[in-house]
This record gives sequence, structure tokens and C-alpha cells, in this order.
Amino acid sequence: MKNIFNFLANPSRFRIFAKNVYPFSLIGMFIFIFIGLWFSLYNSPPDYQQGETVRIMYVHVPAAWMAMMVYLSMTIMSIFSLVWRHPLADILSKCSAPIGAMFTLIALVTGSIWGKPTWGTWWVWDARLTSVFILFLIYMGHIALVRAFEDEYKGARAGAILTLLGAFNLPIIKFSVDWWNTLHQPASVIKLDGPSIHIDMMIPLVLMAFGFLFFYFSFLLINVQTELNHRKLKKLFIKKLN
Repeated sequence: MKNIFNFLANPSRFRIFAKNVYPFSLIGMFIFIFIGLWFSLYNSPPDYQQGETVRIMYVHVPAAWMAMMVYLSMTIMSIFSLVWRHPLADILSKCSAPIGAMFTLIALVTGSIWGKPTWGTWWVWDARLTSVFILFLIYMGHIALVRAFEDEYKGARAGAILTLLGAFNLPIIKFSVDWWNTLHQPASVIKLDGPSIHIDMMIPLVLMAFGFLFFYFSFLLINVQTELNHRKLKKLFIKKLN
């Protein structure tokens, strides 16, 4: 992985890489989300207790997975940034944060909509919901902190440290339903003894998860290219002033 980062650290090489990969990532996003939505709406059965309301799961659960996965990727990038001081890792982490915040917000909003008919309330301060809300605040804090510094290097260092400190929240989110009594249902897909969810519900969940994953890759490539162009213009502007 380090060799790949070294190769792509050059802005010109990364632009070529992004230009070649982006169309495939975008096509993958549309294909998986379209098929996933079709399976979610027309091929998946309603739940025997929740009825049609359970279909919110096909957006809520993949969004929650991606919220955690994006933060995990930011944690890995932060380690590369602090240990090897890799500029590409800084940019990837910075550009991932808004996407991760969006996935977390989607998970919170859809969870609230799902919770109203299921639990009879829009929100409860149980361990799972509270820890996901904290994740959203960490994302927003990262976005604000990185952009608070004029010096991009200092902003990246501060953002990397915050990301590593906030990583403790990921296992809390994952195991909160096992460690504490909460209204949130326990894990039914990612389990040591295998998933307990029916295959007709598993298929659209996996399809939507891949769709959201390609969404992340697509917008990450756009964000990174935008950031590289911004930094290039900034250097040219400073050079012209001098």
C-alpha cells in the first residue's frame, strides 16, 4: 500500500489515475444503487412485524456501514500521515471527511424515521444512537479543524491527531448493542456465527452497500482532484505575488 501511495503522490500521476478510474466508479455506483433499489422495493418481502417500514433498512444500514468504513479509512490515512508524513494521505483524509459526515447524517436521519413507527419515538439517547451522533460531531470537528489553519501542513497534523483520538468510538458503535441494553436491534449481518438475516433481505443490503461504496470512491476522486487544483492555484498565486 505504501508503494501505491508513493506512486500516486505525484499530482500529475494521481490526476491520470483519477481520470481513468472515475468513470468506472460512477458507472458502478449507478448500477449497484439502481439494482439495489429495485430489489429493495420489489423483490424483498415486508417484515412480519414492521411491514413495509423495514425497507428503510436498505438505506439506513449501508449508510451506517459506510459512516464507519470511511472513518476507518481516515484513521489509516492519519497513521500514514503522522508516521510517513505522506501528503496524499493528508488529502485523502481531508476529502473523505465530508463524505463520511454525509453518510453519518443519512444514517441518523433514516434511523430516526425508522424509529418513529418502530419504537414510537424519533430519538432515544441509547448507546448506539449516541455513539453514532458523536461520530457525526467528530466528522464535523475534523472538517472545521483542518480548515481552521492557514498552514495546510499544520491543519493536516491536527486533523490526523483528532481522527486517531476519535477512533476509539468505532468499537463502541459496533459493540454498543452487545455491551449495553439498548432499543437498537443487535447485529444480524456481521456476526461471528454468520448472518441471521434472510437471503431476500441480504441481497439488496449488499447491493446498496456496494452502491454506497462506489459513491464514496467517485466523490473522493472528485474531491481530491479539486483539492489538488486548489493547492496548485494557491501556489501559483503566492508565486505571482512574490
